[in-house]
Amino acid sequence: MINRILTPRELLVGGGAVNGLPSVLQKLGVSNPLFVVDPGVFRLGLADAIIESIRAEGASFGVFSDVVEDPTDVSVAQVVVLLAEGKHDGVIAIGGGSAIDTAKAAAIVHSTGENVRALKVPRIVDFDVMPLVAIPTTAGTGSEVTRACVITDSERHEKMLVLGTAALPTAAIVDFELTLSCPYRVTVDTGLDALTHALEALVNRNRNPHADALALSALKLIGANLETVCSDPQNRSAREAMMLGATHAGLAVSNTSTALVHGLSRPIGAFFHVPHGLSNAMLLPLVTEYSVLSAPEEYAAASRALGFATEADSSNNANEKLIVGFRRLNNQLKIPTLRAYGIDGNRYMELRPEMARQALQSGTPQNNPRVPELEEVIDLYDRAWAE
Repeated sequence: MINRILTPRELLVGGGAVNGLPSVLQKLGVSNPLFVVDPGVFRLGLADAIIESIRAEGASFGVFSDVVEDPTDVSVAQVVVLLAEGKHDGVIAIGGGSAIDTAKAAAIVHSTGENVRALKVPRIVDFDVMPLVAIPTTAGTGSEVTRACVITDSERHEKMLVLGTAALPTAAIVDFELTLSCPYRVTVDTGLDALTHALEALVNRNRNPHADALALSALKLIGANLETVCSDPQNRSAREAMMLGATHAGLAVSNTSTALVHGLSRPIGAFFHVPHGLSNAMLLPLVTEYSVLSAPEEYAAASRALGFATEADSSNNANEKLIVGFRRLNNQLKIPTLRAYGIDGNRYMELRPEMARQALQSGTPQNNPRVPELEEVIDLYDRAWAE
C-alpha cells in the first residue's frame, strides 16, 4: 500500500525558533504578510517581538487580532477583506487552533473566491493557495502541521471541516518558549486535544506505519509530561516535550484524519461553545470504551505508550487500564462533565438528532475502528450526558 505523507514545506522546531521567521518569509517570497493573531496573545504582548522582527526588515504588513474562539465564516470573511485591501501576499498565524484555522480558511477563500460552506467535506481542497506560516502558542491543536481546519457556519451552527492540502501551512515554527505563559485551562485542554489526535491516528482505519510511529512518539511524550506542565508550568523540559508531542500528534493525524471523538465533539462545541480540547476530553473515556474491542491491539499499544500499562500487561488488561487511566486523568485535570459545565439539559436532549447528523456528516466517525450508525451516535450522546 502506498501512503501519502503530507507535511509543511519547512518546519522549525525548538526554543527560539521564532527568530527564523524573517528567513522563512524570504524563502517563500512573502514581502507583505498579514498577521492573524489570537487576541489574548496580542493583548499580552506575546506577538510583539515576532511582529517587530518583520518591521525591522523594513517589510510592510498588517495585523488582524479579532480572532474569535471557534472561528466562524463571518470572522474568516473579515480577514479575507483585509487580505484584499492590503494587497497581502502571505499570512502569518500566531496563537492556538482558532487563530491558525482562521488564517487557513481565509487564505483558501482569498485564493478561490468561494465561501467556506462550499469548501467543507466531502469536498477535498487539494490545490495551491497563498503562503501561510503557522506559529502555535499552545501545545495541542496540531493545526500548524495538519491539512484541516474547522470553521463554524454561523447560520446553521455547524462546525464545518475543511480538508486538503490547501489547509496545510506552507511553513510552521514550533517554539515551546511561546507556551511558558499558557494558562492552566488552555494547557490542559490543548494537551488532551493532542492526546486525542495521537490516539485517533493510532486506531484509525487509515492508519499507516508513518503515522503509527509519530502517534506512539506523541503518546509517550504526552503521557510523561502533560500532568507536569499543568502542575509546574515553568518546567522548560516538560513544556518542550509537550510541544514536540503535540507536533508529532498533529503530523500523525494529518495523515490519517481524526475519528469518532472529534466527530462527536464538534457539534457540542458548535451548539454549546465548549472549547474543542475540553469537549474531546469529556468524550475520550466513553468513546474509547465503545471502540476498544474493535482495535484491541492498537488501544493496548496506546495504553503502554501513555504509561498506563506495561509490556507485561495483556492487551485486555492494558485496555482496561487505558479506560481507567483516561477517567483518572480527567479527574486529576478537573475536566467537568457536560452537566457540570453548565450545558442546558433540555436543549442538549432536543439537539441530539441534529448533533448526530452533523457528527456523521463530518466523515470522521467513519475512520473509527467501530463505526456507529445514527442511533448509536444518539445513544453515545445520551451516555455522555449521563456521565
